[in-house]
Amino acid sequence: MDERRETEAGPAKNSAAVERKSERELVVTRTVNGPARLVFEAWTRAELFRRWWVPESCGLTLLSCEMDVRAGGGYRLVFSHQGSTMEFFGEYREVTPHSRLVWTNEEGDSGVTVTTVTFEESAGKTLLVVHDLYPSREALDDAVDSGSTGGLPESLDQLDELLVSMG
Repeated sequence: MDERRETEAGPAKNSAAVERKSERELVVTRTVNGPARLVFEAWTRAELFRRWWVPESCGLTLLSCEMDVRAGGGYRLVFSHQGSTMEFFGEYREVTPHSRLVWTNEEGDSGVTVTTVTFEESAGKTLLVVHDLYPSREALDDAVDSGSTGGLPESLDQLDELLVSMG
């Protein structure tokens, strides 16, 4: 189950490692160029999140981004793609400022996926670990086959660009 790949990165970029840890787990690891406080804000403030989350190459438009970032709060993202809309939504289970977020992804028919993101700062940079736990092997296979898991490395490149603009 130890499938690894690294995204291409230019000299100024860090690369993202994508690893299937088990039949139900996918982990993306990436260092971004900013302190944990700013990185956490970019994940939890809708006006910042909408500036980096959608990979530019995928052709989606983020129409709506609602985030109530607190344990028990929810989120809803509405996208437009080729004349139709799709929604992603769930609930925040854990919010520990500057270090950890846990939320559910409830939009699929195959059960609830739980995403955990940790933020570990060192020397002004932040190691991000994004851990997705799918409800079944088939749900993870479907996510990989549809390409929906492949956009995160590009999104993290865009996050890095946003962090530079935030100073």
